[in-house]
Amino acid sequence: MGVITYEMEVATSIPPAKMFKAFVLDADNLFPKVVPQAIKSSELIEGDGGPGSIKKITFGEGSQFKYVKHKVEGIDKENFSYSYSVIEGDILMDTFEKISYETKFMAAPGGGSICKSSSKYYTIGDIEINEDQIKAGKERASGMYKAVEAYLLANPDLHN
Repeated sequence: MGVITYEMEVATSIPPAKMFKAFVLDADNLFPKVVPQAIKSSELIEGDGGPGSIKKITFGEGSQFKYVKHKVEGIDKENFSYSYSVIEGDILMDTFEKISYETKFMAAPGGGSICKSSSKYYTIGDIEINEDQIKAGKERASGMYKAVEAYLLANPDLHN
């Protein structure tokens, strides 16, 4: 098994606490509203939403994938960080054992926030990863941050 790590940063005009509430704490409700073409539904199937919980995310019509199951690894509401692993679903493509993500929202100089994300792809055996697939995933993730930012700017009273 190999491990490939990718880092990503996205700047947003939304403060870290508000972005964390929307992007992490309210994601199950917010994503199907904000990006219905990408995420059709999200449901908690085991646990209370904290570490060890399992969520099933069903993708929308615009996705090439059907669903994933996430295992929540950690959530820190004071430091605005969240980690989870994709443990099941066609997104693993018989290529990955799992994909782990760590996200942290930090204050940006001059206001807003920086969303730092680290992704670790755990490959099965000696399988080579197609860099274009990783790049496409990073672009989708960046699009999700920007969609949530736009929604919060259009609805300023949410998640205060």
